[in-house]
Amino acid sequence: MNLTASGNSIEPALADDLIVSRPVSSHTRWTICALLFAATSINYMDRQVLGILAPTLQHSIGWTEAQYGYIVSAFQFAYAVGLILAGQMVDRFGTRIGYAIVMGIWSISAMAHSLAHSAFGFGVARFFLGLGESGNFPAAIKTTAEWFPQGERSLATGIFNSGTNLGAILAPAIVPWVTIRYGWRASFLITGAFSAAWIVWWLTHYRKPSDHPKVSQSELDKINSDPPQSVAKIPWSKIIGYRQTWAFSLAKFLTDPIWWFYLYWLPKFFDARFHLGLTHLGLPLIIVYNASAVGSIGGGWLPALFNRTGTSMIKARLTTMLLFACMVTPIFFASRTDSEWVAVGLLSLAAAAHQGWSANLFTTASDMFPKSAVGAVVGIGGMAGSVGGVLFSLSTGWILEITHSYSSLFGIAASAYLIALLVLRTLAPGLKKIEVPA
Repeated sequence: MNLTASGNSIEPALADDLIVSRPVSSHTRWTICALLFAATSINYMDRQVLGILAPTLQHSIGWTEAQYGYIVSAFQFAYAVGLILAGQMVDRFGTRIGYAIVMGIWSISAMAHSLAHSAFGFGVARFFLGLGESGNFPAAIKTTAEWFPQGERSLATGIFNSGTNLGAILAPAIVPWVTIRYGWRASFLITGAFSAAWIVWWLTHYRKPSDHPKVSQSELDKINSDPPQSVAKIPWSKIIGYRQTWAFSLAKFLTDPIWWFYLYWLPKFFDARFHLGLTHLGLPLIIVYNASAVGSIGGGWLPALFNRTGTSMIKARLTTMLLFACMVTPIFFASRTDSEWVAVGLLSLAAAAHQGWSANLFTTASDMFPKSAVGAVVGIGGMAGSVGGVLFSLSTGWILEITHSYSSLFGIAASAYLIALLVLRTLAPGLKKIEVPA
């Protein structure tokens, strides 16, 4: 082999060939999507454990509805703060290292719940879990922007976002069984251990597309097929000034709390309304979250379907979001039915619609911002969603303490998405991409 060398250096073009020997064809980006799916599944399984055990822990430890609201709010407050830090960290250090760090924090914190003996102890454990778990979506959305062209991003986001549903399905399938046999502390230890195993998997398999030895040239060309974007870093202080940032963030502020409400209060709703104990909660929750998995993947697929009929990708995305916003509205009647299975059906439709909405809302960040800013924007939007979650959780605790009724809460859930879509379209008409100064 002939090398053109100066000292120990090798001609750059030849060095690239030596470092990355590319296969003829590949679909490695979907393997990366599977990694993101696994991380998101673990993320939601860890956070769902407390919701499943809430009726049991409320009786054994003795916390009130308001105290439970404080515990949930501790997670969401930390999640809000952590999203800002995580988004900037991921943009600065990259997804490979950043993802491993946040996963390590939430793995330790999830298992630390097993040490709690009071409402305050659970609040502390939830706070640190929120700090760690806050990094998942900024890292996953940035990874998607790096690995997928615009036309595939909503589908990829829908697929990995459906991991929220698998995690929420696995938790009610695993936690009651483990708790009945080994106690509730073992449930936190077992579910927390999955995230530790994922870190090894991620560090072993993940590289950027240009550095990944299993990515073919044709796949790399597809990944990079979008028009060139600015790679200049945009300061957080400037990102916060864009109308697009506010549009994305307010939409998250209005709709994220509804999903938090489903995660943390559905077990309590079924227990209070239909008297379902720990041994009977699993099936209704599994049905609801299976439906939400279908909504997540379907929500990511629909814009591409509309796009193939000649509709622009932006119009296709907004049309899809309107469809899902309308699908949520029947949940208004969930607390008014005397049938457990009618309630399950209404909640399943609403959960599916939320995930379809969420997959597309996440993708609007990469529609409106260059890849270099996506992590920070998602972090800001996620912080806004968590602030909304804190306010809604505190309000939920006090509303239930006073009224003992879920009617007003489901009324808020029914209208939040249409209001959020109106805000998004008003502040960011056409999801116009920001103009980055040269």
